[in-house]
Amino acid sequence: MFTLASLGQITDVRRGLVWSPDELRYQIACSRGRLEALGIARHDRVVIAHGGTPEFFADLFAAWSLGACCVCINASLTRGELATVVDFVAPGAVLVAQDTAIPTEGLQLPVVDTREGAAVAADMPASLSLAAADPALILFTSGTTGNPKGVVHTGGSLAARLQHNRQHITDAVLARTLCLLPSHFGHGLIGNCLTPLLASARLYLFPVPGIQGTAQLGDILVDNRISFMSSVPALWKIATRIVKPPTEQTLQQINIGSAPLSAELWKAVIDWSGTANVNNMYGITETANWAAGISGRDCEPEDGLVGFMWGGEAAVLDADNHLQISGEGELVLRTPSLMAGYYQRDDLTQAVLRDGWYYTGDRGSIDASGCMRLQGRLKSEINRAGTKVLPEEVDLLLERHVAIAEACTFGVPDPVNGEMVAVAIRLADTGVATAELKQWCAERIRMDCVPEKWFVLPEIPKTDRGKINRDRVRDACLNEET
Repeated sequence: MFTLASLGQITDVRRGLVWSPDELRYQIACSRGRLEALGIARHDRVVIAHGGTPEFFADLFAAWSLGACCVCINASLTRGELATVVDFVAPGAVLVAQDTAIPTEGLQLPVVDTREGAAVAADMPASLSLAAADPALILFTSGTTGNPKGVVHTGGSLAARLQHNRQHITDAVLARTLCLLPSHFGHGLIGNCLTPLLASARLYLFPVPGIQGTAQLGDILVDNRISFMSSVPALWKIATRIVKPPTEQTLQQINIGSAPLSAELWKAVIDWSGTANVNNMYGITETANWAAGISGRDCEPEDGLVGFMWGGEAAVLDADNHLQISGEGELVLRTPSLMAGYYQRDDLTQAVLRDGWYYTGDRGSIDASGCMRLQGRLKSEINRAGTKVLPEEVDLLLERHVAIAEACTFGVPDPVNGEMVAVAIRLADTGVATAELKQWCAERIRMDCVPEKWFVLPEIPKTDRGKINRDRVRDACLNEET
């Protein structure tokens, strides 16, 4: 299914480490030899507790060459979170690296650094032993402190997503790809890394750069002549404000996803990068990263515009619970890259997979041409005396104000209206008063949507994927208030 002969080159930008395709294949063979010695075989599960390096991909491809399913996790999990994952998936081994921060003491199974000890290169097959129906990858979207929710992708769903990604980006554009994202979730792993690597492209790794790393972005793009990159809006909010644009325009395409992208930020990235080919992407772990997208060269950027499916079809579930090819309601997707389900959670799987369709939980619309627009998460809706307020729309409005760097809107209990609208903001200009901001909002949206409670934070908490967790932000604000 995946041909090892087609692997590209990997460069670890921080370490200056470069693995040629031949070196990568050799390292895969060494990792495979150690996994074989552990008895890892087809259908076994292997936890990879490190990431963002060439060594991660050696372990990933080695496990796949044996037909094993890889469970890629965040290396910053606590000991308790790791134990929850291990108990849940019952892996044959946990793979770490020398600099792995995750505490593994006391785990009742092999914990292995596949680079330790003498290198014993196993015989390598020409392609990876992943049958279309075999579980290949488990990515956790939540639950490492409670009931885990692991998205299972098969060899077939991954192959379909990689095929559609390459069709919509093209191998020429992928030729020199930069990944700034972690390798334990779909956007970073599947979209940013596996897509170029299996297209014989050069992959440059600089994951989770932070403020200091982001400040180097312009130089990294020029020095490595990067042609393609994809990241999250949070990175671009920083880059377009503090980073000088690259002195040479090597970028041919930029994808932005994993969180809502405002029209203003979309335009700012176009101006900063020097290319109009900046794509707003609709991506879901359950569909193996990108499901749809649209380029700024093909449209006028607007809030919520995510374009057309990258393989498969979309529909909306209307108010009468009927699927329609156009209209407004819950977005429902059918795609060959759809997950097999949630690992050991048939209850969750049956709630979202019906007759081959995935019910996203996202509210949106589809026009007659098939173009999609997102409005927000159904579960995030604020019910203010029967009026539904979509917090994502309020966020995007607030972030248009020059004094607001970031916003996170959420509902809080209200004895009169059931819920009231509240917001946490990070200010770019500390000289502005919240009363002024509230008036500014009232001039632009209906009063039902204007936040009544305002919290000013030095930072808006985010997940390691660059996403805002509204529940976490709300709890932090309310706890601070009390």
